[in-house]
Formats: sequence, C-alpha cells, structure tokens
Amino acid sequence: MKEGNLEAPERQPIPWREPEYLAHDALYKELERVFDVCHGCRRCVSLCDSFPTLFDLVDESPTLEVDGVAKSDYMKVVEQCFLCDLCAETKCPYLPPHAWAIDFPHLMLRAKAYRFKAGETKWRDRLITSTDPVFGLLSKPGVRQLVNAARGSKALRKAGKAIGIHEDGPLPRFDKPYSKTAPHSAQATSIVPTDRTTGKVAIFVTCYGEHNEHAIVDDLVAVLAHNGIEVRLLADARCCGMPKLELGDLDTVAKLKDRNLSTLLGAIDAGYDLVAPVPSCVLMYKQELPLMFPEDASLARVKAAFFDPFEYLMLRQRAGLVKTEFPHSLGKVAYHVACHQRVQNIGAKTREFLSLIPGTEVTAIERCSGHDGTYAVKSETYAKAMKIARPVVNRVREAEADHYGSDCPMAGRMIQHGLGHDASQSEHPISMVRKAYGI
Repeated sequence: MKEGNLEAPERQPIPWREPEYLAHDALYKELERVFDVCHGCRRCVSLCDSFPTLFDLVDESPTLEVDGVAKSDYMKVVEQCFLCDLCAETKCPYLPPHAWAIDFPHLMLRAKAYRFKAGETKWRDRLITSTDPVFGLLSKPGVRQLVNAARGSKALRKAGKAIGIHEDGPLPRFDKPYSKTAPHSAQATSIVPTDRTTGKVAIFVTCYGEHNEHAIVDDLVAVLAHNGIEVRLLADARCCGMPKLELGDLDTVAKLKDRNLSTLLGAIDAGYDLVAPVPSCVLMYKQELPLMFPEDASLARVKAAFFDPFEYLMLRQRAGLVKTEFPHSLGKVAYHVACHQRVQNIGAKTREFLSLIPGTEVTAIERCSGHDGTYAVKSETYAKAMKIARPVVNRVREAEADHYGSDCPMAGRMIQHGLGHDASQSEHPISMVRKAYGI
C-alpha cells in the first residue's frame, strides 16, 4: 500500500439516504478506522481542534493507540469539526482515489447526522442554525433595535450565557431585510457573453446579506454593473442550507434545496449566471449539495452556473471585459482567504483581482479565522475559536495594512474582534474594489 497519493482528490457522493449511513456499529467502525490513520499521520494537527482532541485522547490512553480510546469519547472529536473541508482539500493524502478512501469532514458530517437523528443535538444549536425564521424575527422593526443594543450591553450579553452564547462572542448587527429595501436589478446597455459567462448575474443574497451586512451586496452590485454586467437579485431565495449541514440536519438541507431550486433554475433559464457574496453558500451549490444529490440533473445545472464573485470577475477579465482603470490605490491589503473559498479549487482569484489595482500590495493569509457559522459564539468553543484565530490576527497586525478583510464576512468580523478596540473595520474585498473604482 503506497503511503501517499499524488493524484487529484475526488470527493465522493454522500450516501446519506442509505440505511447503513446512520447505523451505530457501521459508523463507529469507520470512525475507528479513520482515527487510526489520522493518528499515524498527524498532518492536520494545526487546522482545527478536532485533531488535537483526537491525538490527546490517543496519547492519554493506556495503549497509546486508537484502540485504547473509549468509543464514548469519539464524539468529542466530532464536536470540534465545523466542516471547513481544509483537511480533505489541502492536507490529506488519503482521499479517493487512494485505496484508504478517507474523507474526514464527510465522516464528521455522518457522525453529526447520527447525533441529530438520535436527538443528541442541543436545542440552542437547532435554534441558531434556523437562519430564515430566526434572522427574520431579529430583523423586524423594534426587535432589531433591541438586539443591536443588546450587543453592546455587558449585562444582557451575560444573560445570553443561559442559552450557551458566550458573552464576548462576535455577534452580527441586524438590519431590515435587504430584499424589501433594495432595487432588484441593474440593467446593462450591452450584454457581452464569454465562453463561460453570460454577462448577466443573479445574486443569491444569502441570509447574511439579507439581514446583516447590506453593504456587501450593494458593493457587489455596483462592481458588477460598473463592468457592464446586468444584475438581478434573487429576493425570494431561502437559506443555502450550510448551517443545517453543519448541524447534521440533512433532511432540512434537502428541503431548503427543493425550495430554492425553482428560483435558481428560473434565473438560469432567463440567461443569468449565479453568484453569492458568501463563500459557504457558493460551496453548498458547487460541492455539498451535488454530492448529496449526485443524480439530480437540475442541481447539476445550478452547480455549473454558480460562481464565486472574483472567479466570475477574473473570467470576464481574461476576456478583456473588466475595467482596469482604478482611480484609487488600496495601499497595503491584508487579505484573509476564506476556508470555504479555498476548497472550491478555483485558485487565488480574489488576490489576482486585487493585484490588478495599481499601487496595491496584497498579503494573503491562508489560515482559518476560527469563526465558523456558530463555533465562535458558543460558550464552550469561543476560547478555542480565539486560539485558532490568533495566527490570522497576528498576521493582520504585522502587515500594518491600510485595509484588511476576508471573502467571508464572518471571518472578517472575527479578525476585527481579535484585533480588539482599535477602531479598525474589516472590509469585504468586493467593498475594497468598489473604493478603488471610486464608484
């Protein structure tokens, strides 16, 4: 058996509807097999707390091997995984086509789905991953003002500990729903397609863009329109399903997919490509949902039409269709590469685009920010999230940058949180580009 693998990894379909997928004995047998390989390799120790947790369990066991670890402790490893996919896509030499066929994050997903079905998931986690109803409620008039005020109240933040929300966790601000206030389209005078782009973009606004940071969507619309791209907002789309995927609630993921599919297909049929400003949402339609539903031809159409914003812009730039006159330099930029963008295997498109701006020096930081969707706000994982974020925060400090931020707005907020009260503000790279264009 060869030790490693130099072939490109092939993520396999997720057999989540097969009876054995949630069978206790089959799951624990596979966990033991994979944990044993990971113990012998230990390449991923620096990525997240799943691996240190596993290795500590092994090193403290009577046999110093996985067979000495109590199976009742296996879920301690699972609890620390937030499905960033970095171990599979950037570190592990044992993914298929290697004969060992290890896909650690998708095994963690299987374990999370087992726990969810067994009723072992906390009520708090079911609540805070229900983004459509919860964010909708918190965005209502009167409610959002109270919620935003509570973010700055030490007394109210301490009260949040009652449901397991850390008093120092980096919580977002809430605003009125974006789809109720923003214009739903930006027309182009002349639409020019390329071999891979139509020149028309329908924006999947995302829960975050809808309820928390409208400016990111505004800036994306402005940059696309400035480059002659017709824009339309998908105001009737629901959550992409990533929060529920991370919870292991795969039935709800399937329902959200079904509710969004007609909206997305309608945009494609009208000649639009699909773009979302949050990498996790793009990844859901590029990878996770297609692996859950490999037989779904309609979903395959959505996958082929879905792009990261800077992936899309660089495709247009290579065809000579992007404006490269930037009146303003950005100076030094400390740019955090979001995990869910890295694992899309599209290359460093954001950095490439930022580097087109004259007088701009980009420092790319390829480490996890530690936020995850909910990991950084939960009482039991906040300290670990801060530990994971520390190297990124230190790199931003050392860069002494004029601008810093991430394609993932939550990661950007985590970095800002880690920097403390220095009055600096994280910026999405698309917002930096809008500044450089002066539009």
